[in-house]
Amino acid sequence: MKITSPSIKSPAASPLAGARTDSGTSAYASSASTTAGGKGAVDLSAAARNLSSLESSQNDVNVARVQEIRDALASGQLKIDPSRIADGLLASVRDLLK
Repeated sequence: MKITSPSIKSPAASPLAGARTDSGTSAYASSASTTAGGKGAVDLSAAARNLSSLESSQNDVNVARVQEIRDALASGQLKIDPSRIADGLLASVRDLLK
């Protein structure tokens, strides 16, 4: 009794398995080993370079402002209004659903 139907192809026959070269290794594996060895080069688009620079940015958090907010919360000067937060979240969801 067979569990799989004959119409299902093996993973090696799928187009995602990678093209075979003469040596029998996949083209993806050979290109990955070249890159891992440091011989390959990657050319990033302008958008990718911009995202990369944002990722390594140290100016994401204004530490002084965060401390001011913490102090205001601790002293009771800053009041949190949960209904205002909920209204803002609902407005964001409505915008996303449009």
